[in-house]
Amino acid sequence: MNLLVITGASSGIGRAIATRFLVDGWNVVNLSRRPCPERGVENLVCDLAEPDAVLALAGQLSPWLNVATRICLVHNASVMRAHRIDQLPSADLRAALELNILAANGLNQLVVPHMAPGSSLIYIGSTLSEKAVPGVASYVIAKHALVGMMRATCQDLAGRGIHTCIICPGFTDTEQLRGLIGDNPDTLAAITGLSAFDRLIEPEEIADAVAFAERAPVLNGALIHANLGQRER
Repeated sequence: MNLLVITGASSGIGRAIATRFLVDGWNVVNLSRRPCPERGVENLVCDLAEPDAVLALAGQLSPWLNVATRICLVHNASVMRAHRIDQLPSADLRAALELNILAANGLNQLVVPHMAPGSSLIYIGSTLSEKAVPGVASYVIAKHALVGMMRATCQDLAGRGIHTCIICPGFTDTEQLRGLIGDNPDTLAAITGLSAFDRLIEPEEIADAVAFAERAPVLNGALIHANLGQRER
């Protein structure tokens, strides 16, 4: 049985990834606060920003892991909040790291022992995994840390037939992005103007990239920008 375990598949990129793997015949388990609305997805409701949330799920997830012959674990759950570095409360940074890094670490501890050769761990990063823009400090810090986690994964699992990479989307047309930019057409135009294709990325395009990465061990350890090409200012 092929099993996708994904975080944050209730909407946006996560939902598109879950849908793509369902179409490809995979069993899909989603871990998030809100259920994924796609029929066929098994939803384990949890708040990954809470300490020990993953540990509390172990009993529910184990029956799936025990029968899976090939597992793809996708660390997708994330949230972007407005934070300047000189106005960033430590509690807010801690919450960002809990969701992006500590939850991913907990899941790795739970899932990796069940991974047979041919399995994979895919991290979802961001264009901001390698650079920064003003005003989203906690997000930038967390996404940079995720790159380090992926690279550590590559090194520590070497020789086990398990591959990993990080897919770094650019501006993608999701509910989260629309909520951040609001209804301001000038803001939307400024964002799309950064793309070499003058448009937002569709979540399904990122899902296609993840599906390709899952079956491509040659990408082990790779950081892959999936942003349509960006105009540098």
